[in-house]
Amino acid sequence: MNVQSKDGIALEAQMFALGRAARDAAAPLREATSAAKNKALLAAASAIRARQNAILAANDEDMKGASARNLSPALMDRLKLDAKRVEAMAKGVAEVAQLDDPVGRELARWKRPNGLDIARVATPIGVLGIIYESRPNVTADAGALCLKSGNAVILRGGSESFHSSRAIHGALVEGLEKAGLPPAAIQLVPTIDRAAVGYMLEGLGGTLDMIVPRGGKSLVARVQKEARVPVLAHLEGICHTYVHEKAELEKARMLVLNGKMRRTGICGATETMLIDRSILATHLKAILDDLTEAGCEIRGDSSVRQLYARAKPATEEDWRTEYLDAIIAVRAVDGLEQAIEHIATYGSQHTESIVTEDKAAAERFLSALDSAIVMHNASTQFADGAEFGMGAEIGIGTGKLHARGPVGVEQLTIFKYVVRGTGQTRP
Repeated sequence: MNVQSKDGIALEAQMFALGRAARDAAAPLREATSAAKNKALLAAASAIRARQNAILAANDEDMKGASARNLSPALMDRLKLDAKRVEAMAKGVAEVAQLDDPVGRELARWKRPNGLDIARVATPIGVLGIIYESRPNVTADAGALCLKSGNAVILRGGSESFHSSRAIHGALVEGLEKAGLPPAAIQLVPTIDRAAVGYMLEGLGGTLDMIVPRGGKSLVARVQKEARVPVLAHLEGICHTYVHEKAELEKARMLVLNGKMRRTGICGATETMLIDRSILATHLKAILDDLTEAGCEIRGDSSVRQLYARAKPATEEDWRTEYLDAIIAVRAVDGLEQAIEHIATYGSQHTESIVTEDKAAAERFLSALDSAIVMHNASTQFADGAEFGMGAEIGIGTGKLHARGPVGVEQLTIFKYVVRGTGQTRP
């Protein structure tokens, strides 16, 4: 393959050069002090604030392009930046600086009968490739998290957010330079050519240690199918809020409305509401009226539609759909066990919440489900690393290996064994 970039240089050569530069930067970054990393992060946060007008101008260019391509309202919302979101980005980067340094943590330590002293110590993974769509703030979040965890990173944002990501990346590089750290520690793929993703999935000549996809189902599925390096990903967020028969009505109304409508385009948004059949007459209408008034489309099963005429018929596919839009599927269930069974059958092991004042029912729900995040009387929109006190996040891991739930700085480290002896030999 010899794809040509706009300036005539073979894209393959460009991408492999990024990989080599990242690998070269990873060694000094692995040994960088906490003070140096924090200095870079705080300088980057200041640079984001100082460059706000330039970032918003770049985002405006992206928004115009997205509008011309007729992107959905949910994707437009993900892409859009304003002064408040730029400040939130800067604040998020600065907050990462306040986190404990995950590198060098002693995870365990023991001594063998022969006198060997063995410690398991946290260390950076090395070089990460992060592929994402739409949200330009991921550029700042991912860059900050990788820097704090001592990993070099190659970022490949979506074509729709290309200009925004470039503007944000410039602020991150400014932070690195002010702290005396290698600028290649955070690199951005300089092209929207999709072939660049293919080179990353192949590992860039062995320089990438892990790929982290953050985006829609088709992107993540492609990465998981084609990657020749380890992948840390979640495929989709089919999140549930279950209104148990012992739920307080006002609490249920608040949690369902917030879980679905606070931001419909995030992976922690509630996509399916389950409700006990025994409280349909007392709880259903008020909850669905709130959603309808907020502009949400209701798709219900036959029991729901009998009591709520504005609901459209739900199909089997609705129970398996991550809408990322103002649409919710609603099903009546015959109690806790059927709710658990539904979630286990149709869910994506992302985030589930039960609304109830019955502590025993709540504990059964929390114990029985194998999702990455399970909640009691809380909005599914709290499925977020910052809300967990972990600073920014790269995403929510729903797999079973390495990391689950919010992926923050600790989850971007691995470990090594440090063995200290006094001259022992093995018989």
